[in-house]
Amino acid sequence: MIFKIADIFLANTRNKKQFTKPYLKLKTDQPIQPILGRTLPSLLDEACDRYPNQRAFNQWQGKAWHSQSNQELRTAGEELALGLLEEQLEQGDKVALLMHSDRNFLLTDFACSLAGLVTVPIDLTQTLDHIVWILNHSAAKVLIVSDTDLLAQIIPYLETTSKLQAVIVAELPDDGEEFGVGNSEFGVRPKGLAPIVLKDTASHIASSSELEVKNNSAPKTSCLYIPMLLCQAAPNLTCPELPQCIQLLSLDEVRARGQKLWSANRMEELRSLIKPQDLATIVYIPGETGQPKGVMLSHENITANILTTFKSITNLKPGAGETVLSFLPLTHIFARAFIFGHLNYGHSIYFSTPNRAARDFLTVRPTLVATVPRLLEKIAQKISDRRLKLQGIKRVVFDWAWQLAQSYELGKSQTLAFMLQLKLADRLVFAQARKPFGGRLKYFISGGAALKADLANTLSAAGMTVLQGYGLTETSSVICCNQDGFNRGGTVGLPIPGVELAIAPDQEILVKSPYVMQGYYQDPEATKAVIDDQGWLHTGDLGEFTSEGFLTITGSKKNLFKLATGKYVTPQPLEERVKRSPLVEQAVTVGMNKKFCGMLIFADLKQLRQQVKTLAGDLPDTELLQQPQIIALYQTLVDEANERLPQWSKVQQFQLLDAHLTVANGLLEESLRVNRAKVNEVFAREIEALYEFGIRSSELVVSSSELNPTPKKSNFARFKSWLSYWRHQNQSRFSNLDISCIDKEDDLSTPNSFQIPLVERTEDL
Repeated sequence: MIFKIADIFLANTRNKKQFTKPYLKLKTDQPIQPILGRTLPSLLDEACDRYPNQRAFNQWQGKAWHSQSNQELRTAGEELALGLLEEQLEQGDKVALLMHSDRNFLLTDFACSLAGLVTVPIDLTQTLDHIVWILNHSAAKVLIVSDTDLLAQIIPYLETTSKLQAVIVAELPDDGEEFGVGNSEFGVRPKGLAPIVLKDTASHIASSSELEVKNNSAPKTSCLYIPMLLCQAAPNLTCPELPQCIQLLSLDEVRARGQKLWSANRMEELRSLIKPQDLATIVYIPGETGQPKGVMLSHENITANILTTFKSITNLKPGAGETVLSFLPLTHIFARAFIFGHLNYGHSIYFSTPNRAARDFLTVRPTLVATVPRLLEKIAQKISDRRLKLQGIKRVVFDWAWQLAQSYELGKSQTLAFMLQLKLADRLVFAQARKPFGGRLKYFISGGAALKADLANTLSAAGMTVLQGYGLTETSSVICCNQDGFNRGGTVGLPIPGVELAIAPDQEILVKSPYVMQGYYQDPEATKAVIDDQGWLHTGDLGEFTSEGFLTITGSKKNLFKLATGKYVTPQPLEERVKRSPLVEQAVTVGMNKKFCGMLIFADLKQLRQQVKTLAGDLPDTELLQQPQIIALYQTLVDEANERLPQWSKVQQFQLLDAHLTVANGLLEESLRVNRAKVNEVFAREIEALYEFGIRSSELVVSSSELNPTPKKSNFARFKSWLSYWRHQNQSRFSNLDISCIDKEDDLSTPNSFQIPLVERTEDL
């Protein structure tokens, strides 16, 4: 593979004034060509024909792994596809997936693509107001949820989803188990669901006939009558009316309908209707202003990207010999695309969760794992912490081996003496450290966020090779990736075949390839803002090429960043809330590639001194900002700004600074927007201190009345008593559901905007 770097002038009509210099473009002579012209269903079809695998898809159920062959999944998917089309759906209609990342997700994803439907996967860590917004914006006609627990949580918010026709539940409780919160949710037994044993709440519920007498607007019993939410238990509640009838069905019932319609001719007809350029999925990602954006990806976008990526990875063989442990969210294109690749290669896939992964490594013994940097950081820390349990010569040997690994550099020629020492270190230390991962692991493939060079180097030296990659949802996942033999720590690798890369004069990374999205759903202006007239996607990330042609990410110019966990953070709404206080001149959220969010708060010292005259006295500005009472005052501001946000996007630490952001010092752009790259550069030491020491203090509490807040009236007082009652009835099952936000006044401007994260399925290690 030959790589050349050349200066090439590329006219850019969208930014002619800005890009007067030539782009730096990477030219590659690659023997592998992009694999085009495939559809998502064809990936499983090829696997069934070429690589039949009786243990292709594995799910932990009860106390054992339950396996399904790729042929069994294909049959189930065909039947489900026909059943879905019986629900008055047509090719191109949207189906939302509010599901755990398991075998059922893969089944429904395949079935929808085979039926020509467009999937809309929804991240379970989204707040409920964003979930409802996505359902409405995508005009989803069907919502598929994993189980009755998730169903119970989303039900109160479906009244505003005007296009929704049906809700399908993938997993039902066994006979005799309680269904969600019991029939108290519905007033009647939903159509298609198995009989349910009611518990304490049953006495509060009237029969369906009684309900129809008491409420003339009640639909037929075949409808999910959401407004009945515990009205019999809390008669003072005002029950809104649904704009439409929503059917509640089980996945098995829908599949059973399709089974009766199955024929070889019908399946051939379905496959003939799907074209590679057809829209396959809309993946919603955070927008810079907090409003999600729907990335439209075609069948060919996804299939070409992942098949070409897999073709580029040496030592990745098709067939059941490769074993994969999957625990990343399939709602993200990174994990989902890799599952499609493994499916096509006939690999054995084991679906796990982040909480189960540690134990599953031992039983599954995977050969390949896709992960995010945060997990690799934890692995390195666990290995390093082993020295604390060692004494004497064992600790000395461990320290020697660990220091040796830390001095290793991928791609650098090593002396024979060093390699012999490393081999000895592997035998004495690292072989034992790898045992918890099953002993067969070829690669960790890291994506979702940047990985530190020393981490990639150290783990690779310890026999756990890390291949770091880079991509966007807008590029169907992969743009670049390191490969065995072409692996450099601190870089994201070489472009995969089919990708053209360029660096603009302002260092922004530009991409052109058949993997680039069709655009943002119902947002042509946002699409034009990132894809120019010549087809270059402006990634918003900053980067540079090494002398060997490897891409290095150096920063970001967009008002979004990713944590080490791979989670996106939208800083602007959080910053605006903090800046509402006259005590704050500027606020900048930080945390790119870190494990949590931090914030730099630039105090308005004039306003601060007026408010705390007695305390301020003659103290210098720097000393004033270090006073515990002042820190607590700003802590109150941060805590109020954090309300109603998912835990991962809350500010965990902050730093008070006596400085000014201006256009003159380059910390503000001419448009007066914060120059985040410059702020991260100038205040690098202060930012690093947030993660080393922790600046915030919450021990001292200052009354928020000092800040003169002006709360707005809540739009959802009518649901407060219902949710409190519901939580009381189900404390043991939903003890971690936080509804405290509705005990405060809602300061969000739009109605129906609860900021309550869904409860995810978790299992303790």
